[in-house]
Amino acid sequence: MTDGPIMPDSKLGEKLGFTNDLFDGYLFIRGNEIYISAIISRKKGQGNLSKLFNKIEEEGYKIAVPGPMDHMKMILLKKGFLPTMENCHPKHGIDKIDVWRKQYA
Repeated sequence: MTDGPIMPDSKLGEKLGFTNDLFDGYLFIRGNEIYISAIISRKKGQGNLSKLFNKIEEEGYKIAVPGPMDHMKMILLKKGFLPTMENCHPKHGIDKIDVWRKQYA
């Protein structure tokens, strides 16, 4: 797949379990990483985010989470993610952003 957004219920979205009944928002694919850019779980506390993460990894992608909110940071820490810094595109008006990535053994 080419780089770009992944919408709920799209072909790749369905393959990953990123469906409109479970999530609102979008993912973004860049190379071998899928960015959890702006999503909201429609059914909080039911493990759907964990299932999404697992399916993304099963499909051979790595996960990146830019600028997570505090609740998401807690989830990411439990799942072995750590913050990294990534250069931003000049049009965004900032130089760098924190992007959380899973630390693989």
